[in-house]
Amino acid sequence: MCNRYKAPSRPEEEITLDTIKKLPKMYFTNITGGEPFIRQDLSSIVQELYKKSDRIVISTNGFFTDRIINLAKEFPQVGIRISIEGLQKTNDEIRGLPDGFNRGYETLKRLVEMKHPDVGFGMTVQDRNASDLVPLYKLSNELGMEFATASLHNSFYFVEAKNIIHDRPMVAQNFEDLVNELLKSSEPKKWFRAYFNHGLINYIYGQPRLLPCDMAFDTFFIDPYGDVMPCNGTKDKEVMGNLNRQSWDELWHSTRADVVREKVRHCSRNCWMIGSVSPAMHRFIWKPATWVLRHKLRLGKKYDMHELQSVRDYEDGKATKEQLDACSTCDMDAAASDGLSEASREDAHIFETSEVLKSKD
Repeated sequence: MCNRYKAPSRPEEEITLDTIKKLPKMYFTNITGGEPFIRQDLSSIVQELYKKSDRIVISTNGFFTDRIINLAKEFPQVGIRISIEGLQKTNDEIRGLPDGFNRGYETLKRLVEMKHPDVGFGMTVQDRNASDLVPLYKLSNELGMEFATASLHNSFYFVEAKNIIHDRPMVAQNFEDLVNELLKSSEPKKWFRAYFNHGLINYIYGQPRLLPCDMAFDTFFIDPYGDVMPCNGTKDKEVMGNLNRQSWDELWHSTRADVVREKVRHCSRNCWMIGSVSPAMHRFIWKPATWVLRHKLRLGKKYDMHELQSVRDYEDGKATKEQLDACSTCDMDAAASDGLSEASREDAHIFETSEVLKSKD
C-alpha cells in the first residue's frame, strides 16, 4: 500500500500555479497526492489544467465531502476517483481512517445524486481485501460508477519497498472472478478493463508486461518539487529535469531526459498500473482487442487465469513461491526511498518519531 502520508512534502515547497502554467498540452491529467483536497488552491489548479488538458481525474480518499462536491459543481466534467479498499470493515482496517468507508461512500452517493458524469471507486487489491473485490465492483455497478483496480507496487512514490502478495492463487482467483464479471457486461469499455485485470494477474505472478512501457515518451509524472519523471513506479526518483527552473521544451528534449528514457527501455520492474497501461493499450490496440474478441466469443465461462503459463507452472510445482517473490518489486532488505527534499525529510522524521511515541503511550 501507499505510505505517502508518512512522508509529506512541505506546503511551502510544493508546486505552484506558475509552474503548472509551464506544462505542455495534454490529453489526460491525473491529480493525486497524498490527498489533493488538502490543497486550498485546488480549484485554481484544475482551472489552469483545463487550459492544457482534455480530461482531468482527481484521486482522493473522499473524506472532504463538501470540498469535493463544491469542486464537482464548479467543474462538471472533472473525474473523481475515490480510493476504497473493500467493504466497510476491510477498508477502515487497511486505510486506518475512522469511518473512512462511510465518508467515501457518502461522497460517491452525493456525486451520483447530482448526476456527476465521471465518478468511481479505486481499489488496490492485496491479500487482506481480495475477497471484497467482486462485491465492491457489483456495488459500483449498481450505482453506475466506474471501477478502477490496482495491485501492490513498491516505489519511492509509495514510500514502500516491502509490499507483496503472499497468497497469489487466492488473489488471482478473485481477479479471475472480476474478469468474468466484466466480460459479461454489455459495455465494451468493461471488456477492455477485463484485459487490464488479466494483466494484473500476470503482474502478481511476476511476469513481463503484456504490453511495452512507453513512460517518459508520451507520459510523465511531476512531483511537488517540480521534478519531472517518467512515472511514479521506479525504486528511486529518475528525474528528467525540473519545471521550476526549466521550460518544458528545454526539459523534455534534454540530454538528461534521454538518459532516463534509456533506463525506461531497460526497466525490469514490470509495473502494471493504469497510468502506463492505458497509453500502451491505445498504442497497441490490436493486442487487447484480439484478447477481448477471443474471450467474448467463448461459450460458458469466458476467462480462466490458467491461460497464463506462470499460473500453470506454479500449480505444477515448476515455479516456487520464492522464485515468484524474487520476480516482484518487493525487496525485504531495502529501505524505502521517499523522494523528499531534505527539509521535508526532516519533517517526516519528526512525524515518524511522534508516531512511535504515540504507539508506546
